Amino acid sequence: MMTSLLSNCGQDDGPDFMPPVVEEPAGEVPEVRSFLTRADRSAAFTPQSQFVTAYDEDNALEINIGTGTQFQPMDGIGFALTGGSADHLSAMSASARAAVLNELFGNGDGQIGASFIRISIGSSDLDPFVFFYNEDATDTQHQGFSLEQDRRSLLPVLKEILAIRPDLNIMATPWSAPDWMKSNSASAGGELMPEFYDSYARYLAQYVQNMADEGIDIGYLTIQNEPLNGFNNPSMIMSAADQTTFIKDHLGPRFEAEGIDTKLIIYDHNPDRADYPISVLNDAAAAQYITGSAFHLYAGDIGALSTVRNAHPEKAIYFTEQWFGAPGNFAEDLKWHIREVMIGSVTNWSQAVIEWNLSSNPTLDPHTPGGCEACLGCITIDGDRVIRNAGFYVVAHVAKFVQPGTVRVQSNYLNELPNVAFVTPNDEVVLLVLNDTPTDQHFNVSDGENQFAVTLNAGAVATLVWDQTN
Repeated sequence: MMTSLLSNCGQDDGPDFMPPVVEEPAGEVPEVRSFLTRADRSAAFTPQSQFVTAYDEDNALEINIGTGTQFQPMDGIGFALTGGSADHLSAMSASARAAVLNELFGNGDGQIGASFIRISIGSSDLDPFVFFYNEDATDTQHQGFSLEQDRRSLLPVLKEILAIRPDLNIMATPWSAPDWMKSNSASAGGELMPEFYDSYARYLAQYVQNMADEGIDIGYLTIQNEPLNGFNNPSMIMSAADQTTFIKDHLGPRFEAEGIDTKLIIYDHNPDRADYPISVLNDAAAAQYITGSAFHLYAGDIGALSTVRNAHPEKAIYFTEQWFGAPGNFAEDLKWHIREVMIGSVTNWSQAVIEWNLSSNPTLDPHTPGGCEACLGCITIDGDRVIRNAGFYVVAHVAKFVQPGTVRVQSNYLNELPNVAFVTPNDEVVLLVLNDTPTDQHFNVSDGENQFAVTLNAGAVATLVWDQTN
């Protein structure tokens, strides 16, 4: 378990942090909305009544929240919408698809309000086959560029989501440049050849423009999915030096010349190589075009996100992918993803969290040859039937309340009770807390204006929401 750096990285709660002074009488219990998921699924993002009790003055275990100490704004929480996920959704009846999309992206009662998605530029490994938008090696200007493959299911589903959530944040990521631009002329592995840097920059610019023509705003673009992984299909190796050159001499100037304001995000790989994004950002000519760095967590420690942020505090951090492995273990998946991904990435400065991926089907198809054969979706779609897996609840516990514009605030990290706190634009305090122990935990919560006690079952997750001015 990768927990060693969570206690301090990004929290800024060292010896100078003092618990807020509570002025409210200890016996009063503020009105707190509470949502609970237990390890045994006896509660699954279930609203709780009478969940909080009066502050317990004899209890030394306390989460102190300092709403006046604010950190990064949040851009949203959500899923990867792979081509396979879009295929699963497209195969549903119209009414069943509308119901699940409203549940995922709506923000009313019984809906979880996902506000961020990640899509692939061309195919990812969770498409039925590898494709690019231009297969003609003689067409370096991309006159024949076409989104036709995305019209099968991705574009129609994405437009249905945007009808529900017009302000959806969308990140697009290439798994590979077209194979004819690569050193090995193959979809898996290889490097982008320097003679095609300009052509590939045109390709990515044309993608953003063609999506805009479809009414789809690509707000964020990562340069390359997992640039140090050449074993997936598709995939492409891109060194830090090559990514720097590509951005500063080709992609950045191309987007600027075309008036494209899509945010460029670098790296998009594991925190075991924090040197990669730092070295790219150290190049001022490249950094002028870059908004931030993106991370997965298949290797390394989540605390390294703070290492990158501390090296370049002017640049944003994003968490863009973490899989759930089939067949899944609900209790362990819930605990690990809440602690490491949701709490861990955000307390280490991430402004968005995207889980991989939205859906699977019972046979874990589709995937490309060499693609992931064991990726379990946040939901499983079986015809019109929807099964909510651990990933659904991991996202729900945060996405519902941490909408874009919400700001992370100070809270003290406890090993027994990993947590992260926010203040929303409506001045509500949101606390996400995990009981990371094998026994029930009774603890206090205090924000300087409000105080109360909570008992949380072993392995359970709670989201608590209350008005700052209660």
